[in-house]
Amino acid sequence: MRDTIPVTILSGSLGAGKTTLLNHLLTEAGDRDIAVLVNDMGTVNVDAELIAEGSELDVDDGVAELSNGCICCELQDDLETAVVRLANDRDFDALVVESSGISEPAPVARLFTTESRVAALYRVDTLVTVLDTRLFLDSFAGETPGRRGAGGTGGSDAADDADRPLSDLMVEQVELSNIVLLNKTDLCTDEELDEAEDLVGALQPDAETIRTSFSQVAPDQLFDRGLFDQTEINDLPGWKRALAEAGHSHGGGSHDHDDHAGDNNTGHDDHRHPEDVYGVTSFTYRRRRPFHPDRLADVLRDLPSGVVRSKGTAWLAGAELRVVIGQAGPSIRAEAQGPWIASLPEVEQEMYRSNRPELDWHDEHGDRRTELVFIGTDYDEDALRTALDDGLVTDEEWAESESLTGPFPVEQGDETVIRSP
Repeated sequence: MRDTIPVTILSGSLGAGKTTLLNHLLTEAGDRDIAVLVNDMGTVNVDAELIAEGSELDVDDGVAELSNGCICCELQDDLETAVVRLANDRDFDALVVESSGISEPAPVARLFTTESRVAALYRVDTLVTVLDTRLFLDSFAGETPGRRGAGGTGGSDAADDADRPLSDLMVEQVELSNIVLLNKTDLCTDEELDEAEDLVGALQPDAETIRTSFSQVAPDQLFDRGLFDQTEINDLPGWKRALAEAGHSHGGGSHDHDDHAGDNNTGHDDHRHPEDVYGVTSFTYRRRRPFHPDRLADVLRDLPSGVVRSKGTAWLAGAELRVVIGQAGPSIRAEAQGPWIASLPEVEQEMYRSNRPELDWHDEHGDRRTELVFIGTDYDEDALRTALDDGLVTDEEWAESESLTGPFPVEQGDETVIRSP
């Protein structure tokens, strides 16, 4: 039985340079025989035609195409069929899967790591994200209110997803990367490239960054690297790392010092100054007192531009659902997830707690608490902490919290836009 075929999964926003990279890799492949699967959101797969033309290949000769949808969602079955067919029809040394400009890499990677026909033939080697570096910096500076893409034909969900801010997509793609190509370096100064490298390092601390112009990179830097670890696919983002490190360092509950809204202990031990990420810092905000929904929304809408990424769970007064806050540059969204365990009947609480012995449980508030990570540069951390503390309910408001309402979602699974570009 032959060895599994290594797969490089390529992500990047529209126009970042993915197709140029693919043509370059095919041209410079040398003795390495590469097969390519490309996906475009249109009914005609322009990328497949361009790649075939640029590499003197027919579309059916090692360049497979998936059109009219997104391979991370409705074309999963087509993707599986295509890659199995490729493996059965011809021999090649590596497969490159280029997702569309509005796709995240994780669902594609999971197809190759679950028990399936695909996983029996392939193994994920590396997740690569191509960034238009100028656009990356401008999106976080609020100068480019771009969207993920338009004109998708994969159904209403795809259309809604395509309307999400570009900063959301770029953050998600960087956070789930092993290698990030900072492309179009000719359009940036050395100082800007250093800043972009710092931001990538904060969003994904383990990512290797490569500076490129016109997507020119040696194939050996992207192939046979063995950088992907499927056990870590859910633990790659920098915000998760910061949250876990802060919790581990302080025993989970030692910074839950907020039974009083006026507590001046701000937990600065949760502030990180990564030595390898010059100028980019992060801090974790933990509280055991709920937010007033309207005041928290005001704080989020007024986040300083230097905050590039923030994410975590918020405890809102008057609500029994956990609300996940996700911010990427100018975009901020909130999603209502499952209920707090403490809000469930006692029998169910005991069942959940017995299955999660590591759960940090407060005698009075149970698992209810806020945990938010903020990553950025050139912002006033003390001022932001103060603003967040001012958003917490007072004792009087807490006593009447059932009457409090705000712009956050109240039904499980619902999502609300708190701030848009």
